Amino acid sequence: SCVRKNTRNYYELALEDESHIAYLVYDGDAVVGTGGVSFYRVLPTYHNPTGENAYLMNMYTAPSYRNRGIASQMLNLLVSEAKARGVTRITLDATKMGRPLYERFGFVPMPAEMELPYEE
Repeated sequence: SCVRKNTRNYYELALEDESHIAYLVYDGDAVVGTGGVSFYRVLPTYHNPTGENAYLMNMYTAPSYRNRGIASQMLNLLVSEAKARGVTRITLDATKMGRPLYERFGFVPMPAEMELPYEE
């Protein structure tokens, strides 16, 4: 599919230039958790003087492994990596299930963000 091809393309380029970092959590040979962060730059502003941004994505823990601290540890690793790079603006899209984790970590809703829906 087009999405699969574009995803593979994205990872091949972004992992090479380190504009994306991904973690996989294994139990033996089984992947039981994932998480990633994409780094991108926009025009600097007073609220973000470097223009450097991080977007957390693809956070997932297999159902039988939830509530063991896997997602918390992964979130800590991803945020720490962003901060080590000097990124001060870190965003994400939260599912209803993930929202409590992000709130405990200190994330807050962004009331001003808007999106123009894609029209075919």
